[in-house]
Amino acid sequence: MQGAPRKIVQAVLYEAIAVACVAPALALAFDEGMAHSTALSFILSAVALLWNMLYNGAFEYWEARQAQRTRTFTRRLVHAFGFEGGLVLILLPVVAYWLQISLMAALATNIALFAFFFVYAFVFQWAFDRVFDVPASARPCLEGNE
Repeated sequence: MQGAPRKIVQAVLYEAIAVACVAPALALAFDEGMAHSTALSFILSAVALLWNMLYNGAFEYWEARQAQRTRTFTRRLVHAFGFEGGLVLILLPVVAYWLQISLMAALATNIALFAFFFVYAFVFQWAFDRVFDVPASARPCLEGNE
């Protein structure tokens, strides 16, 4: 599976699992009801879904232009750090507003989410690539077929 279908399946699976993990954690951490926490999880997920499409599109554009296109451990770490780091910054005002907490408390919340999602993004993408194979951008170029 390649192109847009791959990106859509990847993003939707990633976010569905994320909502299932984050909603109960937020409810417990902030003593909020599951409805409130699930609503926030869906908002975070919608923003993350958009970021996922933009970030992965840009990452694969960059990756396809590299001399070595294999998804190494280091490249996967860079990918996960860039995705999650960008998301922490994007979601900061959303978390602060929804939970009615300070930006510093929202930052601490986002850093905790980052810690979870950094590992989750790495493991999820590795597993997704194992099941669906790597995208064309991560496949070695054949001589004369770039």
